[in-house]
Amino acid sequence: MWHIEGLKHFYVKHFFAILFLLLAGCSQKTIPPGSVKPDWLSAKPFPQGYYTGIGHSLKDGTGNYIQVAKKNALEDLVSEIKVTVSSTSVLSQLDVDKQFHERYEQIIQTEAADEIEEFQLVDAWEDEFNYWVYYRLSKERYREIKEEQKRNAVLHATDYYQKGLDAGRNNERIQALGFYFQALRAMEKYLADAVWVTLDGRSILLTNEIFASIQGILDNIRVEVEPSEIILNRRMNQNEQTVAARASFKDLGTPAAGLPLNAAFQKGNGVVFPKYKADSGGESKILLTRIGSSEPEQSVGIMVDMEELAGADDSGIFSLVTRSLHLPSATVVLHVKRPVVYLTSNERSFGYGNRYSQVSNKLKSLLAKSGFEFTDARESADLWFDVTTNTEQATVAGSIFVTYLNGVIRVTSVKEGNEIYAMTLDRIKGYGLDYDRSSIDAYNNTAETLGDERLKDLINTILQ
Repeated sequence: MWHIEGLKHFYVKHFFAILFLLLAGCSQKTIPPGSVKPDWLSAKPFPQGYYTGIGHSLKDGTGNYIQVAKKNALEDLVSEIKVTVSSTSVLSQLDVDKQFHERYEQIIQTEAADEIEEFQLVDAWEDEFNYWVYYRLSKERYREIKEEQKRNAVLHATDYYQKGLDAGRNNERIQALGFYFQALRAMEKYLADAVWVTLDGRSILLTNEIFASIQGILDNIRVEVEPSEIILNRRMNQNEQTVAARASFKDLGTPAAGLPLNAAFQKGNGVVFPKYKADSGGESKILLTRIGSSEPEQSVGIMVDMEELAGADDSGIFSLVTRSLHLPSATVVLHVKRPVVYLTSNERSFGYGNRYSQVSNKLKSLLAKSGFEFTDARESADLWFDVTTNTEQATVAGSIFVTYLNGVIRVTSVKEGNEIYAMTLDRIKGYGLDYDRSSIDAYNNTAETLGDERLKDLINTILQ
């Protein structure tokens, strides 16, 4: 009797736990490992009226294998959706040598995989190490969704394009460019299509007209610089070099007020302030603050700032197309003079003259490689490098003699007479079988240290 009552107590106590496990087991589909693989794993199915995608992932514990398989399946599904480029579309006109077509299709398919809607899970299968999933998408439903999205895009683009036309008629051309770019952005996924709309009583290819309107305004803009060539020392003595840029409309001869411009090195490198906006007179002062290359001839380009006009955007399609626009630009040629150095040294060993001059010779070699010239006349130099070093005897450990080198490399601006940099050389060790040899070793070790980041820091500082 006690035994029966004990069993009853056990079942009552664990009833809800057992019920929970049974319900949990029914809430998801489990696939017994080792069961027979479905036919769709042997040969991908292509049912009529559907796009299909099969995705696979490894159950290796490194991530959510179900999500990975789903992503792969959708990418496989989207790969069946082909982009057809109309012969009258703007993309076809731009893509004369087919350089855009393949890239455009890749971008469209990548974005479609992220945006695709109403796909269906058909089946899934797994074993101990792998997981597969099978999705499909109705071609008819996909077409309906895309047509609706396209209609909305065309409505937005047409509205922006009309606003651009109105602004252009009022000679507000920079504002018109902004509207045209918004119209182009609205149509970026349909650049391969021939989209006809009726506007002002005439039928037009919308994206073609938008692109032509943008290029038409850009072609009518002139960008000039004064002076177009300048001579400057690579060491600019911390003074900004300015170049005047002017933007105007060719047909009217009026300033392109408010036009955004961008400045950047085309050849060589350095620091130039990048972003500008033309004032009411169409002018901007381009600020060049540093030359970073030793090339004798360099150049800075000033052109219409596409990013500012079009608005910052990460869209690969939009960037692909806008890069094909011909932008008004001008170039400033920089004739860069090398800094001239006057070098002196006082290198000593234990207080006596050192005939080898290892430090100053290494310094001269490194400066020459970095684009500096040298003179024996201090008054004709831009910079005066003065090297002062000495070694001192340290300890003797068995048969090894230790020497320390101390010193400083000072750099002075000859014109201003100001010390602009000092590099301290502190207790650099040398080893040898006697003090003379250990002193030479200390000098060699010091010369080697000049080739590291310390010399780069020196050069960067004195060229400010």
